[in-house]
Amino acid sequence: MKQTRGKLITFEGVDGAGKTTQVLLTAAALEQRGCAVLTTREPGGTRLSEEIRRLLLDPQFSEMAAPTEALLYAAARSQLAGEVILPALSSGKVVLCDRFVDSSLAYQGYGRGLGLDLLRTVNAFALAGLGAFHTIVIDLPPEQGLQRFAGRESDRLEQESASFHRRVHDGYRALAAAAPERIRVVDGSGAPDAVQARVWANVTAFLEGEEQGAPFMEVSV
Repeated sequence: MKQTRGKLITFEGVDGAGKTTQVLLTAAALEQRGCAVLTTREPGGTRLSEEIRRLLLDPQFSEMAAPTEALLYAAARSQLAGEVILPALSSGKVVLCDRFVDSSLAYQGYGRGLGLDLLRTVNAFALAGLGAFHTIVIDLPPEQGLQRFAGRESDRLEQESASFHRRVHDGYRALAAAAPERIRVVDGSGAPDAVQARVWANVTAFLEGEEQGAPFMEVSV
């Protein structure tokens, strides 16, 4: 019997929006229904990508240039895709990823002001062969998200200005408006279970074929 290809669902949003919680709740719901599920995160998910994550998020590297940051994210993403995501999809698993390529567009594009077209080209090269996937943006005002981190040490990006995080938030909304066939915005306010109900409606529509998702973009390599 021919193996059915798996599905990739990525979770996005500002810091503190509740992405990780929703990934875990979604994974549990899928497993209860007999799905083979793999959860992973960005940056990270492989030995090499986790080392890149450590560099990217360490506050001591405050001098990191925006292009360097963008390229490191793309490098970690390429390793994750080739080593973890593509094999899991080939084996028929549902892959849930806590952040993915839209984070680069939102944070390095809208947040840092780097060119979106260049970021898309670099990341399309990094994700060659990935195919269609679905993205859920957990929408929460950035001020509310950052309040959830009060009292703990924040990473390099969480320490950015309020205006930076506002640009990132607005960037996610712009990305969703530009790619409605792939990106869905879900209200992130309220209790986690209430948010999960909204997320689940999108997840089931994608898995059951009502919505097909879309590739990030095509590029020749």
